[in-house]
Amino acid sequence: AQGDQSNLKTIASRFKSNRPDLICAISTPAAQAVANEIHDLPIIGCAITDFETAKLVKSNSRPETNVTGVNDRGPVEKQVDMGLKFLPAAKRLGLIYSSSEVNSQIQADQAKAHAASLGLTVVERTVSSVNDIQQAAESMVGQVDFIYVPTDNVIASSIPTLVKVTDPAKIPVFVGADSMAKDGALGSLSVDFYKSGVQAGHMAADVLDGKIKTQDTAVEDPEVLEVIINKKSAETLGLAIPEEYKNAKMVG
Repeated sequence: AQGDQSNLKTIASRFKSNRPDLICAISTPAAQAVANEIHDLPIIGCAITDFETAKLVKSNSRPETNVTGVNDRGPVEKQVDMGLKFLPAAKRLGLIYSSSEVNSQIQADQAKAHAASLGLTVVERTVSSVNDIQQAAESMVGQVDFIYVPTDNVIASSIPTLVKVTDPAKIPVFVGADSMAKDGALGSLSVDFYKSGVQAGHMAADVLDGKIKTQDTAVEDPEVLEVIINKKSAETLGLAIPEEYKNAKMVG
């Protein structure tokens, strides 16, 4: 869909006409688009933060709709804590995410609550498209000690744009998704999205085999989490990798 809502609607309409046996929807916007259009075909979602808040299911434990799948709820609190592992004296947290993604809002609220419990001041910026990212980042220079980005589709697609501003300013960026760390952010305690895809694929196979029904099958938590550190980013920022992360997956 290339990040375009109108494309999502077109794809959903096409699927509605083609009548596939099952639809796999990756990300909250994609799942919402097909679920709004199609109510009588099974939909397996993945890379979705909260199916219930996104109104894809009546409850995560018992969907009662044609949708179920695997969420991507990483440990937001521990992701924020990574910043303090690298910068123990940090006092100001930058938070940047897309204003149009409910999944990002959920994680942002978690991050703000946790930051408050740690005594961190939060500087918050939202973007509506990739075109806003550079300006949002520039407005944080000199205002924050490190930045946290949740698993946000808009910003995930443009991490190089973000770090082009933050790296020269020596502001480390911690993120919710492994792909974002691979693209230049300093680190993440992330869902292994490949393995979550496999997990969702098993659910899809069980639906197609008639072993389960979406309406009766609870949304599953991701089975695998891993720490990812971008070694090149750490070197650029002049930061030593904390001892507890020495055995982390290194990228970059």
